[in-house]
Amino acid sequence: MKRNLVIATLGVFACSSVFLLCSCAKKQVVGEEKEITAPVKEAAKVEEEKPAAVEVAKEVKAEEEKEVKKVEEARIEKPKELEIAKKKEAEEKVWEDRGGIRLEAEPVYFDFDKSFIRPEYRPTLTEKAEFLKDNPNVHIRIEGNCDERGTNEYNLALGERRAESAKGFLASLGISPDRIETISYGEERPLAVGQNEDSWSQNRRDDFVIMKK
Repeated sequence: MKRNLVIATLGVFACSSVFLLCSCAKKQVVGEEKEITAPVKEAAKVEEEKPAAVEVAKEVKAEEEKEVKKVEEARIEKPKELEIAKKKEAEEKVWEDRGGIRLEAEPVYFDFDKSFIRPEYRPTLTEKAEFLKDNPNVHIRIEGNCDERGTNEYNLALGERRAESAKGFLASLGISPDRIETISYGEERPLAVGQNEDSWSQNRRDDFVIMKK
């Protein structure tokens, strides 16, 4: 009986040892799993943040490229603007040399109650025609004027005939009528206000205005 008691005690001891060993092993495995899985989670977090960082870098690079492009365009544009300014200045000089200012500054005058072109003003109109031929993009307006004698209605009609007379003369020299506009101001725009022939003669005229170039 004593022998059986010893055997039973040994059996209980053996079972307890096995149980304790199993428990320790399980804890150790769980601990190892935590140690292994923790870095995996951190790596996943880094992978999630990586695309966002790449997008930010792309945006920064795009902005930098835009700035570089602006600087380059400005560098190219400045000489271009200077070239355009010089070209415009040269064109204006040519414009003056070719008679643009003179065309507007030289009226054609008429006799009292008449609308035909006087012989002394035909060279003036011929010169205007030459200018218009040299500058085919130029359109002009001829403005007919009268002195104060006569009714408003009559003077408006007379001014129109004077403007049309100059237009017809230019057309006979090869200038397209489509480039010439006419208008009559009658007695509304006098250059001189005196009540004498000297003043009246200055008001019987055609003025010439450049419309576009």
